[in-house]
Amino acid sequence: MEKNSLQSFLKRKDIEISLKRYGIDALGAMAQGLFCSLLIGTIINTIGTQFHIPFLTSVVATVGGAEYTVGGIASAMSGPAMAVAIGYALKCPPLVLFSMISVGFAANALGGAGGPLAVLFVAILAAEFGKAISKETRIDILVTPLVTIGVGVFFSWLIAPPLGKAAMAIGNIIMWATELQPFLMGILVSVLVGMALTLPISSAAICAALGLTGLAGGAAVAGCSAQMIGFAVISFKENKWGGLLSQGIGTSMLQMGNIVKNPRVWIAPTLASAITGPIATCIFKLKMNGAPVSSGMGTCGFVGQIGVYTGWVNDIAEGSKSAITAFDWIGLVLISFVLPAILSLIIHAIVMQLGWVKQGELKLEA
Repeated sequence: MEKNSLQSFLKRKDIEISLKRYGIDALGAMAQGLFCSLLIGTIINTIGTQFHIPFLTSVVATVGGAEYTVGGIASAMSGPAMAVAIGYALKCPPLVLFSMISVGFAANALGGAGGPLAVLFVAILAAEFGKAISKETRIDILVTPLVTIGVGVFFSWLIAPPLGKAAMAIGNIIMWATELQPFLMGILVSVLVGMALTLPISSAAICAALGLTGLAGGAAVAGCSAQMIGFAVISFKENKWGGLLSQGIGTSMLQMGNIVKNPRVWIAPTLASAITGPIATCIFKLKMNGAPVSSGMGTCGFVGQIGVYTGWVNDIAEGSKSAITAFDWIGLVLISFVLPAILSLIIHAIVMQLGWVKQGELKLEA
């Protein structure tokens, strides 16, 4: 009876403890929150710096002694933006959703460099506790925000620092290993992050949570680009220009239905990523020194490429890079667009010749 009562309560509160709700819906929403704060802020700062726009490079606010530009303000709001996005994905009622702003700020601040991962866990806990208490008392306008923020800040204090440190430790190990073994890690990072981009999880959020930059970030860009451009070109006969654009600068996740029906359609883009990854790390030394979230974006809105460019600009400003060379641009274009297209077409032709994939199996649903 108690079990049935609990299940009934959870159903009434729309609290669904599942991998899909937390590992797909919440994680994907967190990435969107990052896009609308940290990523956009980074792009605004880059545009202001490169085009010498005074309004975008001037200090517009000073808070606690810290000076902020327009882009700096957007980036500073990444914690609240991620938490609110997660709350939205978890279908929080208004009072819970608005309270997530404070929760996100606390988790991101206490999580340090690994803040995004801390925000993910803390925001989920705070949101579900808030949903559970929502409209259960006559003073809901007081109780719901108190519980949501109280739970969020408590767990931020309790688990955000170790979660943040763990995320950064894992990210640092991956980046260290990529520097040490650029060929093998170039393959591994490129393939795994690229596959994560096509799967219904967020490769961008994973890269952000792990703080994946440097050579490892470059390999991630290569893998994601290979998946998006690869699927776009090998399915051109079925999906024409609309499919080319929706997958090439949108998302290769559109092919998940076809992958489930016949996993072999995934061979060409995945093998292409296994080739472009080590080329990026070993030959072109492609590095992502921009926002870590950009590492998991590939060619989606050209965010991955903008991130690499932003990293170049940052490196020049810091004095670690003298100038952006023609070799840099050639490497970025080859890794992001040319090689994924050529390799995927060649590999896909072989796969079709073997009879593993048939014409029409990459058709996107209208």
